[in-house]
Amino acid sequence: MILRPPRLDELPYLSDLCLRSKAVWDYDEAMLDAFKDELTLTEDDLESDVIIVAEDLRGVAGVAQLSFDETGSSYLDKLFVEPVRLGEGTGKMLYVWACRYAQGSGAKEMVIEADPDAAPFYVHMGAEPTGEAESGSIPGRLLPRLVHKL
Repeated sequence: MILRPPRLDELPYLSDLCLRSKAVWDYDEAMLDAFKDELTLTEDDLESDVIIVAEDLRGVAGVAQLSFDETGSSYLDKLFVEPVRLGEGTGKMLYVWACRYAQGSGAKEMVIEADPDAAPFYVHMGAEPTGEAESGSIPGRLLPRLVHKL
């Protein structure tokens, strides 16, 4: 498995991967449509954030997006694994990459606003629950907010 930056021409495919991965939590079509904008990777994301693709001989296995602010915090904006590749260690690899990259960039913590079903994965990886955050896709929907101290 290699980690590499995405190409501009594959952003639509990676955005679709994010939606397919989100769908494993049995959301209906209306919910998935509501998530679409937030899960779409754009050219602006390539310029402002750090995005990494996990790929092997079988193809793309996952994608992660990390952003930063001026307070010394980093944000794990996306971490999605191709559904047929779940359980192979891709998510762990992407998470470890995100922690190491954020720490190497001077961040003191990595903040995650997680899907409720994904929160146990992040806790297992060392993040600690710190409250809730409002969903960027659905007003009034609260998501677990976790912080991984770096």
